[in-house]
Amino acid sequence: MTPARRIAYEILGAVERGGQASNLLDERMVRLDPRDAGLATQIVFGVLRRLRQLDWLIAQASSRPVDELDPSVLRVLRMGAFQLRFLDRIPPHAAVAESVELIKRAGKTQAAGFANAVLRRLPPVPAEWPSDAVCYSMPDWLWMRWSANLGPELAALAGEASLHEPEAHFREGRRMDIGAQSIVPLLELEPGQLFLDLCAAPGNKTLQAMETNVRAIACDSNPRRLRSLLAPCPRVLLDAAQPLPFGRVFDRILVDAPCSGTGTLARNPEIRWRLTPEEIERQSARQQRILANALCCLKPDGRLVYSTCSLEPEENEHVLKRAAAGRVIREELRCPGRDEGDGFFAAMIE
Repeated sequence: MTPARRIAYEILGAVERGGQASNLLDERMVRLDPRDAGLATQIVFGVLRRLRQLDWLIAQASSRPVDELDPSVLRVLRMGAFQLRFLDRIPPHAAVAESVELIKRAGKTQAAGFANAVLRRLPPVPAEWPSDAVCYSMPDWLWMRWSANLGPELAALAGEASLHEPEAHFREGRRMDIGAQSIVPLLELEPGQLFLDLCAAPGNKTLQAMETNVRAIACDSNPRRLRSLLAPCPRVLLDAAQPLPFGRVFDRILVDAPCSGTGTLARNPEIRWRLTPEEIERQSARQQRILANALCCLKPDGRLVYSTCSLEPEENEHVLKRAAAGRVIREELRCPGRDEGDGFFAAMIE
């Protein structure tokens, strides 16, 4: 069995237990040669992106309902189905044989024959999937929400974009999504201005802002992430949803708020399987507190930019309406599939 498939199996299991795929891959890839690292990455992200499509294909070939299969057996079947139907360079016999071997290594020898039969009976990718939610590999509730809020055409573009590996973009030698790079220019920073980055981690936007020679202060609620910031500026550990400790006001403030991340499903595909409507409401309530606190620290003639990587109105327009009514001078939504990069919402407030 190749190390790539074994590690992909282990990482997918860790994701099922709550891990983040990108972090887990970063930890494990350093010990693999480039070919194995590339295949493991393709399998992990491919399975997470296309999970609902894969389950539909498996259901057509299985004598048992997918939701009744042993989780470890289903994980291997998803990996095998992804290789068979979405990776052209993998010989079918290798995908099947490696999957059967993985089943045995997982201690499920009794299921090896079943897995072999399912993968050999797997149907081709259909010309039309049974529903749009299956087509874009999303939970029904999230697809219905996108269709209603974005409209069918834009929702389809975003859904299709979420199925594919996002293009890599860089700024000053650092990997940074092109959509994320569009946020800081909205602040219209000038040298010498006092700039507050209220939810700064991982710090790419702080560094981008400091290219304009502002006097920056970076804040975050996570001590580890705050220590890892590359930006050479003062740092403050705080929860921005609580009253802020500053006895001064700022020329410019960036509130790149913690959010559901639905604009980043291609990059963080496990989000779609974990998110709930209740979590979106919880994020919205917290974002309103953060924005209200930030506005208390803005100079009368200053500018604040509120941004999220969410496509959900509750985290964007609704937050502005409740915490910054009458102060928004511009807002925009970058939608995956229509616009380059991840999905982002941003609003300029004065």
